[in-house]
Amino acid sequence: MHISKIEIENFRCFGEGEKRFVLPLSPGLTALLGENDAGKTAVIDALRFIFGTRDQEYYRVQDSDFHWPAGSDERRREIRICCRLEGLSLKEQGAFAEFLTYVEEEGEPDVALYVHWTAKDKSGARSGRRMVFSEVRTGKNGDGPTLDVEARELLRSTYLRPLRDAERALTAGRGSRLSEILKSTRQVIDVGADYDPDTNPAPNVADLSLLGIGDYSSALISEHEGIRRARQTLNETYLRPLSFAGDNLEGQISVGRQGDRDARLRQLLERLELELRSGAAPELPANRGLGSNNLLFMACELLLLGSEAVALPLLLIEEPEAHLHPQRQLRLMQFLAEQSSRSGGNGQNEIQIILTTHSPNLASAIPLDSLVLIHGGKAFTLARGHTELSPDDYRFLQRFLDVTKSNLFFARGVMIVEGDAENILLPTLARLIEMDLSAHGVSIVNVGGVGLRRFARIFQRKDPEVDGLIKVPVACITDMDVMPDCAPVIVGKTEPFPARKDRQWRMKSDFADGELDVRREAIRAKASGQLVETFVSNDWTLEYDLALHGLAEEVWIAGMLARQDEKINEPDKAQNIFRVTRAAKARFKEMQEASGNAEELASHVYSLFTNSPKASKSIAAQYLSEILEWKVARGTYDSATLAGLLPPYVTAAVRYATGNGGDEAENGNGEGEAAPNAEAAGGPS
Repeated sequence: MHISKIEIENFRCFGEGEKRFVLPLSPGLTALLGENDAGKTAVIDALRFIFGTRDQEYYRVQDSDFHWPAGSDERRREIRICCRLEGLSLKEQGAFAEFLTYVEEEGEPDVALYVHWTAKDKSGARSGRRMVFSEVRTGKNGDGPTLDVEARELLRSTYLRPLRDAERALTAGRGSRLSEILKSTRQVIDVGADYDPDTNPAPNVADLSLLGIGDYSSALISEHEGIRRARQTLNETYLRPLSFAGDNLEGQISVGRQGDRDARLRQLLERLELELRSGAAPELPANRGLGSNNLLFMACELLLLGSEAVALPLLLIEEPEAHLHPQRQLRLMQFLAEQSSRSGGNGQNEIQIILTTHSPNLASAIPLDSLVLIHGGKAFTLARGHTELSPDDYRFLQRFLDVTKSNLFFARGVMIVEGDAENILLPTLARLIEMDLSAHGVSIVNVGGVGLRRFARIFQRKDPEVDGLIKVPVACITDMDVMPDCAPVIVGKTEPFPARKDRQWRMKSDFADGELDVRREAIRAKASGQLVETFVSNDWTLEYDLALHGLAEEVWIAGMLARQDEKINEPDKAQNIFRVTRAAKARFKEMQEASGNAEELASHVYSLFTNSPKASKSIAAQYLSEILEWKVARGTYDSATLAGLLPPYVTAAVRYATGNGGDEAENGNGEGEAAPNAEAAGGPS
C-alpha cells in the first residue's frame, strides 16, 4: 500500500481551486526539493495531520495553518487534504474493506483507499472561543464512511523531525521510542514460547520468547537465596507487627512481573537501550555523536516499517542530512533508496519514503525521477513522462548531475554555461553591473561543453497547461562559433583553407545573407522553451566578444598574465604581475595601432587562447575578474559604463536570470557591432 496522490487546499502557503497543491507519487523514495518557505514542510505536516504519527504526538491546528490569500482581508476557514492510496494487498483490502473505492484504471478494475481530512474554523460562531473541528472521511469525493479509530491506527506514519533527539529516543526509560518499536516488531513477538512455571519450571532458555526470558529471570531472581532472606526479614520482622489479625501484610520482590502479558513485555522493553559500538572494539564505550545516533534511529524505524503485516509503511523525514558529513549523507541516501526499491522480500513490506532536503549533496545521489521541485506553491515531479527529458536524458543526467550542478534545484534563477571561464567571470560581471547573482538567488551550472540542453529540459514540462510552468528563469549561454574572415590566419589556420564541408570551424564568409541569423536561431531554439531562454554569443566566443565590444585591453592583459601564471606565482608575485602587465600594455598599444579594425584587434587578442603557448581561459578569467574589480574600485568604470562595454548577450542573460527584465525577443543575440570606443578598449592606462 502506498500513497499515489496528494491534494492540499487552503493549508498554509497552498491555495484552493487552480492554486491547490497536487502531487502524484510513486512507490519508493520521493525527495521534495526547493528553497526556504517553498512549502516542503507544509506537505510533510499535511501528511501528519491526515494520517497521524506512530509517536502518538498530538497536533493542534493553528490559525496560521489556514491559508491567507494575497490581497484577501482574512484567512480561509476550511482546510482540505486528500490522499489516494493504491497497491493494497489482500490483507490490507480486508482491513479497510468498508472504506474502499472500486475504480477502473485503463479498463482494469482496481481498488483504492481515499482519505479526506477536513478542518473547519468555527471560531465565533456561537461564542468567542476558538473552535476548530476536524474529521476524516473516505470515498473518492469525501462522502464515504468516517474512518474509525482502528483503521486510522493502521495508517499512522513514522515521522522524523529535522531537529530530532535520537539519543533520547533510543535510551531506556518509560515510554521510550525503542520499546515502542520493538514491541511492534515480529522478531520480538513471534520468536519463542512464554515461560510457564507450572508445566516447565526449568526451561531451555533458547526456546523462550523475550517475555519468557524476562519472566524466567524474574522467577530466578525471586528465588535467589539473598532475595529470599531479604523478603523473609521484611515480612517477619517489619510487616507482620504492622498487620491486623486475619489481614497479614506480605511483600514480594520481583522484576517487573506486574500486569498482563502486554504490560510485562512493555516494562521489559523499556529497560532496553540501543547504542552504536565499533565492530573492531565492541567492548569500548560508544562515544558516538548526533549524526551516528540519527542513523541508528532511522534504522530502528525502518525495522518497524518493514515488519508490519497490515499498515501504511510510510516514513516521513525532514532534512535527513542533519548532523551528517557529506560522505555519510551519500551513504544514507543510497541506503534509503535501496530500502524503498528492494524491499518486499524476506517478509518485509515495501516502504514509501518521503523526505525534504536543502542538500545538493543528497539531491545528486537520488535518481532524477524521484525528485519533486516545490516552487510557487506547486509541485513539479521530475518523473518520466512529466518533463521534456528523454529516456537518454535521464541516463545522461544520472551520470553527470553531480553535487555542484544540483544546486540548480534550490535556485530562484539559473545560468547554464559551457566552460570554466564563464563560470568564474559571470558572477563578477553581474556584481559589478549591480545585478549580483547571489543577491538574486541565481545559481551558475557549468556543464563543461556537454549536455547544456539536457540540463535545460529539467525545467520544461511535458504538459505545461496541466502542470503549469516552473517559474524559475533559466538562461543558457552558448557560443555562436563563427569567426570573422580575418581571424583564421591570425589564430593559426593555414591557407589555402579546406572547403567548408571538410572543416569544423566556420567564418562569416561561409554564410550567405541571412544565414547567420538562421544559424543563431537554430542554436537558440534547441534549448529554449517555456521559461528557458538561450543566449547565443553575438559573434564568436565569450573572450572574443568581450574584446570586440570594449574590453580588448583588459582581456589581452588577463591572457598575458595567464600565459605567465607559473612564473608570476614565484616569490615577489606583485612585482611579477606589474612587470607582465606593463609589457602587455606596451604590446597591446603596438597591436592596436597595427590593426585595421576592431575585428582584427579582437582576433589578435583571442589568439592568446589558440596559439602556442596557449593561455588558460579559466586562469585568464580569474585575472580579468581582478582587473575589472580593481578598475571599478578605482573609479575607472562605473556600473553603467562597464555594462555598456559588455557584449549585449551577456548583459541580457544576466538580466533575464536575475529577473531584471530585458527584451527577451531581442535576447541580446543580434549580430554584434564593436563598441564606439572599442579602439580604446582598455580604457585609461
